[in-house]
This record gives sequence, structure tokens and C-alpha cells, in this order.
Amino acid sequence: MKKIGHATVYPKNTLNLLSREEIAALTGSHQSINRVFRDCALAILNTDSNQDDAAKILAAFADFDIRILPQERGLKLEIDNAPAQSFVDGHIVRGIQEHLFSALRDIVYVDYKLRERQCEDRPPAADVTSDVFQILRNANVLCPDRPPNMVVCWGGHAIPREEYDYAKQVGYEMGLRGLDIVTGCGIGAMKAPMKGAAIGHAKQQIRDGRYIGISEPGIIASESPNAIVNELVIMPDIEKRLEAFVRLAHGIVVFPGGVGTLEEILYLLSILMHPDNRQQIPLVLAGPECCEAYFAAVERVLVASLGAEVKHFYTTVTGRPDEVARLLREGVSSVHRARREGQEAYYFNWMLNIDPLLQTPFVPTHDNMAALRLDPAMPAHQLAAQLRAAFSGIVAGNVKAFGIDQVARCGPYQIHGDRSMMQAMDELLRLFVVQGRMKLGKGVLDYQPCYQVMGKP
Repeated sequence: MKKIGHATVYPKNTLNLLSREEIAALTGSHQSINRVFRDCALAILNTDSNQDDAAKILAAFADFDIRILPQERGLKLEIDNAPAQSFVDGHIVRGIQEHLFSALRDIVYVDYKLRERQCEDRPPAADVTSDVFQILRNANVLCPDRPPNMVVCWGGHAIPREEYDYAKQVGYEMGLRGLDIVTGCGIGAMKAPMKGAAIGHAKQQIRDGRYIGISEPGIIASESPNAIVNELVIMPDIEKRLEAFVRLAHGIVVFPGGVGTLEEILYLLSILMHPDNRQQIPLVLAGPECCEAYFAAVERVLVASLGAEVKHFYTTVTGRPDEVARLLREGVSSVHRARREGQEAYYFNWMLNIDPLLQTPFVPTHDNMAALRLDPAMPAHQLAAQLRAAFSGIVAGNVKAFGIDQVARCGPYQIHGDRSMMQAMDELLRLFVVQGRMKLGKGVLDYQPCYQVMGKP
């Protein structure tokens, strides 16, 4: 892999104002901040990489180093042995430069928020939504003067060309309709709708189109920010990342993906099916016509687990990208009317009730995975939350350094649950493997499952 020996990078729009205490913490011996920032910085500098194994990326750039140096007017970064694709003629690409300081901004802010919480001795989940709001506000993502037009796009990073082109066409149709895009910021179905929307915005002469990427330290190495992202936010964990998506969304479209995509679908359905939530978020599952079997397999898992009523909470469209965009435009307009009539904030959905089960970080140890309660007799929203944790663990075992290490040391995770539910899940996971949706370039012959699905009588 090509590397650039040495570079010095200064902030442009972020981190121009820091206290001396903050600069001291960043440039001193605060190992936790420095380590998290180093890993995020390497991922950002590795933008548009086709590698999704965090351990291999870190090993390939073991000699990478980034140092935060204080100055009279703030700070600068000194970088050694960085991926060469982030530089042109020795100068760092402007978008990547901004992403580096966006990551540092969020990591600094979260560190101070956590220290405040420890001082106040607050319950860990008491103000999670407030923390999500404040992180987004600190990142200047919340814009109270803009009408609702934010569509969250979920989907896989390991997808074939036909699905990529379809997601790009849907993004183009949404861009023509003035919709902005939020994704997990990586490649595949995260990059494609942004790229399409950028063309649609250009045709409509929309010069302030927003392409927001939301990531977290545990996943960013395997989903490096794509080049279209113009607003990057690093949330501290996957639960706050998912909540940020949902609180920002005026509509959501889900393209085909793997276990991470199922985690997102189940997270959202747990919220939509909660008995205290009357307000709905428009949800469309969309893919090219060749993905009909994929969506049928997903629906079998959802119905086997959550009951037939789950189908009332989403619309499935195959083909017809213009119809997907039209449905989302209508849904966003409906949200606009409802928020206006209810005098609710356009820029952050305070009204959704999110169960603490979805806000508490799930640590995918073998004991925690085996202890998940997957019983169809449970209330649907609670079962969806438990299923979401199961898929989150598989994501960790596939691409997160912690999960990969757990599986390497202790063997595959074991997931126990109702036999019919586990059978539908196993069939879906096998389809993901056959279609190469688990890891980039890993098909049925060379993918080693990090899980075992085990049904109960």
C-alpha cells in the first residue's frame, strides 16, 4: 500500500477555538483520546478503501502515527506514513482535512461530556437522548431554519454493481426532489445514494445539498468515510449512532445489505412498534428487481419473529427508483405537516419513545450473545430490540476488532431462540453468505461464520 512519509495539517472550519485545558488533554498523556483518534484518523485517511477488516487495516499501517501539537492559535496535526490516496501533490485533500478535525471535535466533546456525567453521578441511560442531541448540535448538524428534507439511507457496503447503481439512481431521484441524504458514511449503499443525490442537486442548482455521514469508533475502520460526505459526525457507540439516525430522519430508505442492515431495520421497528409511539417515520425497503428473493427472506424473519402486523410499518418496492423517491418525498411532506401542526421541532425528533434496551450499549461477549432472550411470546418491540442485539454481535464478529478477537479466542458466538424463528434467521444468514453480504469479497466458499444459530424446542 502506498504511503506518504510526513505531512502537517491545520484546521479549516473546526477546532479553531479550544481551551488550554482541552489542548493539554489532547497533546498530553490522555491515552484513551489519543488511541481513539488515531484509529479514526487512519480510517478517514483510508477513504474509499475496499478493505473492511479493521485488524488488517491497522496491521497494514502499523507504522502510521498522528501527533496533535499545540500552537498559540489552537493546534495542528503532524502525520507520518498515512495512506497516499488522501494527498494530492503532497497536500491533503480538503474534504479529508475537514473530516479529520470533525472526528477530533467529536472525540474531544464526548470525552468532556462523559467526564461531566461521572462528576454528576447520573444514571448511564438517563440522558442518552440529550447527549445525542448535544453531540449533533456541537457538530452543527442541527439546522432549525430548514424544513424537513432529511432521508436516512441504510444498506450494505458489500453489494454487487447492480445494487450500487440502483441505490445511486434512487439518490439521483431524491436529489431532484430536493431531499438531503444521511448514511453511515461508508461505501456501497452508503456512498451510492449520496453520489446520485449530488448529481440531482446539481441539476436543480441546489448548492447547499447535505450529505451527512454518521459513524462510530468501533466501525469506522471497516466503513471509511466516502468522498461525498460533507458533514461527518463520530458518535461514541453504535446505540447513539442509531439513535442519531432516527432522531434526524424525516424518512428512511433501506437498500439490501447484510447483518448490519438487519440490525438497523430491527432497531427502527422496535421503535415504531413501541405502544407509546403514535408518530411514524416513513420507511421504504427498496432494491432492484433481482432482490425480490432477498426482501422475501427478510420478511420471513420479521414475520416469524414479530408477527404479520410488522408489515404495516414499511413499504417494499423493487425496481422503479422514481417511485421510491416519490414515496419518500410524500412521506417527508407528511412529516412536515404533522410537525408543523404539532408545533414540534423539524430538526430533531424529540417525540419518539426509545426503550432503554436500545440505548444501553450491547457488548458482544459470548455470554451476552448466548443470554439474549429470543422468544416470540415477548412484546414485539422488546423482541425486536433483542434481535437487533443478536445481529449487532454478528456485525462485531465480522468487522469490529473486538468481536473478531472474541471469535478468534473463544469460537463462534452461539445464538439461542425459538426454533421457527432461528430457522428463518439461519436461512437469511445463509443467503447473506451465498450473496457475499457478510464481508467484502467473502462468498460461500471462503467466509467463516462467526456465529452458530441454535433453536430451542
